[in-house]
Amino acid sequence: MQYTVLFHKVNKNFDLFILCIFSNFIPKNKLIFLLTILELSSIILITDRLKKDKHVQIISALVEGNSIRAASRMTGAAKGTVLKLLADGGEASSDYQNKVFRNLSCKRFQCDEIWSFCYAKEKNVSDDKKGHFGYGDIYTWTALCEDTKLIPTWYVGKRDMQSATMFMNDLANRLSNRIQLTTDGLPMYLNVVDNAFRGDVDYSQLVKLYGNKKEKEKTPSRYSPSHCIGTRKSIITGNPKTTSTSYIERQNLTMRMSMRRFTRLTNGFSKKIENLEHAVALHLCIIISAVSINP
Repeated sequence: MQYTVLFHKVNKNFDLFILCIFSNFIPKNKLIFLLTILELSSIILITDRLKKDKHVQIISALVEGNSIRAASRMTGAAKGTVLKLLADGGEASSDYQNKVFRNLSCKRFQCDEIWSFCYAKEKNVSDDKKGHFGYGDIYTWTALCEDTKLIPTWYVGKRDMQSATMFMNDLANRLSNRIQLTTDGLPMYLNVVDNAFRGDVDYSQLVKLYGNKKEKEKTPSRYSPSHCIGTRKSIITGNPKTTSTSYIERQNLTMRMSMRRFTRLTNGFSKKIENLEHAVALHLCIIISAVSINP
């Protein structure tokens, strides 16, 4: 689809502009006929192509944690242009990661899922949209290599067995050797890890125990997390040497700090699930690839 903006000078104080959207299905003679009927005295053609430095400005604004409207204000580009560049960049980043991150020799992985929401928070989703993917709670599943800080696979979905299965199967298919794996205590990990690796993994779970430090601290705080009063480590399969989720939890913080869509209290949340997926792909391709070490 090609976009062309036609400006017609009417008088000194008013510019009448017409947006003509046409594709290869519309013959050029019809467009010329339209111009003849309008009797435009002056025509300015503006294409949707931006210069390379403008692309860099927009992408830089997005990956540094700015919202779509903020990136639009900072760069002077239209909101639709920023969204289109986000989609194009996200698709390119996703394709690159899918092709390059194969046959990896990473040895130690940590996995976790991070919460966000799309369209509206779960309690505010209308009845006609409840139960449909892309509305309400969304979880982004990530796998991080402890040694290289590389994230070879991620998955945007729900916190259910289907999403966990697709995520873990994809991780197993990208590896060339046996690994050590650590997750939290989410029960569905037990089945999906066993099915994906078929026992050829050193797998353990780390469960954090939360509560009040003192008995007198019984008044809950609305936005402050509970205190971690201990951990419980469980060896599930094989012989893992270490059990830790510190790196992946720090990665969750990086995602919340670097993507406005993941902020808990914000109006910059994703309105469409596709844009959330594009934002995650762009972030993991640029930010994470910049700090990771080649495995």
